[in-house]
Amino acid sequence: MAPWNFHRSLEPPVLSRFLVALAAVLLPTLALADVDPRFAKLRDESEPLGGLGAFLEKYVGACEGALVDPQCKAQAEAFRKKYQGKQLYMIVTEDDANMLAPGPYSPATGEYTINITPFFPGGRYAMTHGTPKKTDANGNPVMPLLTVTGTLPEGWNIQMFSRMFSMRGVRAQVVFTPQSVWSLPKKGGGKNYGVTARIDGLLVSEGRTGGQLGLWLNGKDANARR
Repeated sequence: MAPWNFHRSLEPPVLSRFLVALAAVLLPTLALADVDPRFAKLRDESEPLGGLGAFLEKYVGACEGALVDPQCKAQAEAFRKKYQGKQLYMIVTEDDANMLAPGPYSPATGEYTINITPFFPGGRYAMTHGTPKKTDANGNPVMPLLTVTGTLPEGWNIQMFSRMFSMRGVRAQVVFTPQSVWSLPKKGGGKNYGVTARIDGLLVSEGRTGGQLGLWLNGKDANARR
């Protein structure tokens, strides 16, 4: 008697039935693992960004120094024109998500707030939501906070929630539209440059599980009561 062969036993139509059954089990799980459908739609319609630093370098095109390419300004203008009105998508990993911080918490309702400083550094420059108008004592641009809210899951407490941030356990997914280049005086002389953008969507999630913690969408906290 020939030995039982798993691959041979799954020939059509048995293989087809096996794949259909497998898909029926896995697809709901995959759907649950995905993000808020409103953000997912925005993300899927955007262009993935390979690296923020490289993008900002080309978009700003500061063109400074004696050895600068004579075509630098023209190349920067062409690059900015290429991305005019275009939505881009990027992931801010746990180690880089310093712009996220826990805000106020209500023990009575379990509702929390996450503060987002909309300043995303990349190399020598940064992308900001809106245009900064001034700097702090250290020469850093001052940005108004964005806030998102949520409710702690059952079994959680504020200490566990705060620990996620202190232990670098949160990440962000960002969809943005670049708009223009800004500049501010640099401490000690010269100028700091960056890119003004509109944050179209920003999803904060737990890095380990991918669980959604908050969502900024269409210029406001998506969880805010109307």
